[in-house]
This record gives sequence, structure tokens and C-alpha cells, in this order.
Amino acid sequence: MSGRAVEILLVEDNPGDIRLTVEVLKEVEVRTNLSVVKDGVEAMSFLRREGHYTDAPRPDLVLLDLNLPKKDGLELLTDINRDPNLKDIRVVILTTSEAEKDIHKSFDLDASSYIIKPIDADRFMMVLKPTENP
Repeated sequence: MSGRAVEILLVEDNPGDIRLTVEVLKEVEVRTNLSVVKDGVEAMSFLRREGHYTDAPRPDLVLLDLNLPKKDGLELLTDINRDPNLKDIRVVILTTSEAEKDIHKSFDLDASSYIIKPIDADRFMMVLKPTENP
């Protein structure tokens, strides 16, 4: 594997899902660096490099759970799209929700993909291809 690693921000509050994501990422053929935050408020601080996240890497990809404390995934996706410095970051919804309204709302808010948990390495490979813009 050569080239720059794909910077991924996982926004997930469930420790089991965090462990599963880490394990799946070990199986993919793309180099990745994973950062994890546990709620939507913390995610915005990370993305805006505020507070103790001033040195946080800019993610190439956000893996976003919809069911989060403090600020849910759809609210966070709305905030990302409203911020001109963040709206070009690819966001993949990674959730247990199969609700049509969540799927439609996610794509209305420009989510790149919608993956229903549980996940596997093959599905990750489809969304982890390095972007053209660093």
C-alpha cells in the first residue's frame, strides 16, 4: 500500500460498533487513520478543530451513526452541509436504521452512501477509495 492514508472520522457512541468498525478497517486494502468521537457536538468540535481538537486531521470521510447523544446524525449532517469549510467532506451514514425517512433525509442532505449495520469489509471498500482532493 502506498500513498497517503485515508483519514476517517467515526462518529459512534456504541463501544461494540466502534470495535467492529476497527476490525473491519483492518481487513480493507486501503491504508486508513481512524479517529473516533462519541456524539454530534464532539464531532463538530473535531471537524472545526476547536478545543482540544486543534491538531485534529481533516477527515476525507466521516462514518456517521444517526442515533447519537447531544446532536443526532441528521442534525450533524445538516451542520456539515451548512459549513462551507466542511461541506466537501464525504459522509457515509453507518446505522441500524432501515427507516425510509432516515434514508431519504440522509440523501437529501448529501450523504455519499447509506450503510445499514452490521458491516463487512467489501461494503467498506466501496466507500474508502481515496478522494481526489487531499
